[in-house]
Amino acid sequence: MGDGISLVSRGLFRDRDAALANTLVLTWVVGAWLGSFALMGSRAAAADVAGVLLCVHAMVLAAYLIHEAAHQTLFAPAWANAWAGEAMNFIAGSSYASFERIRHMHIRHHLDRADLACFDFKALLQRRPAVRRTLQVLEWCYVPATELMMHAQVIVRPFVVASQRRYLKRVAAMLALRLTFLALLGFWSLKALLLYSLAVLVQLHVLNLFDAFHHTFEQYFVTEDEPVSLDGRDRRYEQENTYSNLVSLRRPWLNLLTLNFGYHNAHHHRPSVPWYRLPKLHRELHDEHPHAVLPLAALLRTWHRNRVRRVLSNDYGAPSPGRPGADAFVGAHGVSFLTVI
Repeated sequence: MGDGISLVSRGLFRDRDAALANTLVLTWVVGAWLGSFALMGSRAAAADVAGVLLCVHAMVLAAYLIHEAAHQTLFAPAWANAWAGEAMNFIAGSSYASFERIRHMHIRHHLDRADLACFDFKALLQRRPAVRRTLQVLEWCYVPATELMMHAQVIVRPFVVASQRRYLKRVAAMLALRLTFLALLGFWSLKALLLYSLAVLVQLHVLNLFDAFHHTFEQYFVTEDEPVSLDGRDRRYEQENTYSNLVSLRRPWLNLLTLNFGYHNAHHHRPSVPWYRLPKLHRELHDEHPHAVLPLAALLRTWHRNRVRRVLSNDYGAPSPGRPGADAFVGAHGVSFLTVI
């Protein structure tokens, strides 16, 4: 604890709570991610299962730590948040885009109170029926094909779109680095490589399960700095079209599995509040926005039922309070803060 206090006094962390909470979670993510490969490369089936689950959890938390860094809640200095964001970016598998690009578009999501994306995947699917049908079949088979496509476009577009060429150097360097990493992993253990691939697919499902049902915002496909009109989207609109998707209502500690990301109304009410203080803010706001809480069990049902419809639907649906109300929530693809760039 003494080291944490000295780091606070030197200005690395905001306060003692930040020093303890963020040091613990960052250490856990790095250790769990590295340790998961040892488990996936072992000869025991139980270790394989544990390794996949550990890898998924580390990558999911890494994604949400990128989100925290984007809001400058991990460390006091901006440079420290940027360094942490880039490190978590690599673990989450989204490092083809820089942390700064991810941060920029996510902050726009808050300021514009809209779902913004730079790649119009729906227009592509309308133009390419074969691609559309392929994605729909794969989604029916529970393959996260749409999210895979959104990650792939971050890599491909700098090679083929002139306006994206400024990102080509980073994409090429990161592609070489990650392919080398995968080749070494496969050389060491082909089984570990296959299990890691499975973990990535599960990670995309987990992230989409929460991303899909956080908002019923309007969706715009724009360039990175192209303005959109607020058009009446005030703070009341923001809260009325935001939902808190909690892992558990009865056992709040289980929401730590997703770094309290499910407390989304609280986050949008005050984005500067760090992840470990969101439950308290949520309790303070709950009476004001009781409609907002949708339990994960109910969302799993609509996530399953609408998995094909969600690929092209322009209508997120109209959820209402309680478990049955979630059935009307179709949700969205292409809204992950990792891929809207």
